[in-house]
Amino acid sequence: MNEQGRVTPARRRGLADEVADRIREAIFDGRYAPGAQLREVELSGDMDVSRGPVREALRLLEREGLVHCAWHRGTTVTSLSADDVAELDSLRGALEDLAVREVIARASDEDLASVAKTADMMERAADAHEMVRCDIAFHDAVFAAAGHRRLADAWDGIRCQVHLFLLTRIGRSTQGYLDRIPREHRELVAALRARDTEDARTLFATHRRLAVDVISGSEKPS
Repeated sequence: MNEQGRVTPARRRGLADEVADRIREAIFDGRYAPGAQLREVELSGDMDVSRGPVREALRLLEREGLVHCAWHRGTTVTSLSADDVAELDSLRGALEDLAVREVIARASDEDLASVAKTADMMERAADAHEMVRCDIAFHDAVFAAAGHRRLADAWDGIRCQVHLFLLTRIGRSTQGYLDRIPREHRELVAALRARDTEDARTLFATHRRLAVDVISGSEKPS
């Protein structure tokens, strides 16, 4: 604090945050696939920054679960193991189940219209990576409509890893993906608008399970 007892002004957002944003976007748009090596010297050269901000950015992304740093292998984009998929799916399911209950119990018609709008965006997705972004936006809207701040914070804690999970899903197969995902989400919106808790919970669970099955190879998308 300064002499008047006031909090000092915050510094501008750091360069490491900007570097992290750019690497994150490169992961999300498919330029760095799961398992890809991320070399500090190459990243610093590509982004015209010193290695310090790159190193700090990679630590930030590691905390988000997007990259894995190991002394003997360097830094790689996270590849989700079968255990990772199971844990992430179970946690997402618990959070989403509560979100569905809260949305049906308290969301306004305007909230539901916002959720529906994100589903409508899927109809215009040009490729699988854009569809994944739309999928994440849809679930962002569901958690926002729940009106439960701590639940939204919990979702934010795994959001990047869920994005990585969906990237893993399209990495396995995109057959029928651009047609199937909008249809699934229209059904989710209809169940929420009908305020049918059990039907909505079942549909959301089925939606999650289909993605897990594609990753595990036990289901082929139609």
